Amino acid sequence: MFVDGYAFTRLGRGVMQQTRSVRIDLRKFALSSENRRILKKNEGFAMRYTHLPFPVNPYDFRIGKLAKDFYSTKFGNGIMSAQKIKEMLTDVTKSNFNTLISFTKDNATLGYAITYVDKISRLMHYSYPFYDLMKSPKDMGLGMMTAAIDQAKRDGLEYIYLGSLQNRSSLYKLQFEGLEWFDGKTWQTDVETIKRLLS
Repeated sequence: MFVDGYAFTRLGRGVMQQTRSVRIDLRKFALSSENRRILKKNEGFAMRYTHLPFPVNPYDFRIGKLAKDFYSTKFGNGIMSAQKIKEMLTDVTKSNFNTLISFTKDNATLGYAITYVDKISRLMHYSYPFYDLMKSPKDMGLGMMTAAIDQAKRDGLEYIYLGSLQNRSSLYKLQFEGLEWFDGKTWQTDVETIKRLLS
């Protein structure tokens, strides 16, 4: 399904949607000077992988609140609820995601990404990132994504899927070597074409 441009959603377990998906072929990926600059701005962060689901009790409600505050501030009210985050992290009957990546610095966790990792198929679906907008560096979101891509390559995965390319706000996803995007039928590598479509 991922090969055919589908991606997991938060609508329910097993629910996927075909989209203008974007992925990185990690066999072709190497950090560019711009990628390294972003990582340097986020220096000192450690990544931790936690298998999902979390037990419902105890569940740290602050994770859900951080996500709700992040999505409300960035995209408007009603985009993501704390309850939906809790469901994705704790309810295996409703969630497609099996790994939570935490980004910590100085013993404080400032950001998370909810992901699906399949070591047999050697892929990761990186999705639903959120972080503390007040305490994080300016390029925290891009830094989290860049670090996850780099670590996925180190872990021997072949592809990392980064969601979809919908509009101009998706342009930041185009800066990685090995990038491919799904045009509805096949995977394309022409970055200039997708830039024109998004613009």
